[in-house]
Amino acid sequence: MSKSNGAKRLRAEDERVDPTSHPGWTTGQERIPSVGEEVICAGGTGEVVALLGKTGDGSRLLEIRLGDAKSKPFYAAASNVLVAPAA
Repeated sequence: MSKSNGAKRLRAEDERVDPTSHPGWTTGQERIPSVGEEVICAGGTGEVVALLGKTGDGSRLLEIRLGDAKSKPFYAAASNVLVAPAA
């Protein structure tokens, strides 16, 4: 029986959002996004579906749905998403 090595192929940098990719945007820890607001996460652009409790780093836990209508919502720490500057 062979073991799956999928976890070995995941790299930490692939799971983090690069803050330099969107100049002027801040982390969700610096400015908590609202439900319905667009965010940039490791999976791409998504919409905040719900604000939940706090994570281990003290930031809010977000439920996010990517732009694809078939995608299921997932959870991310606000510290690992980017939000647009306040208008």
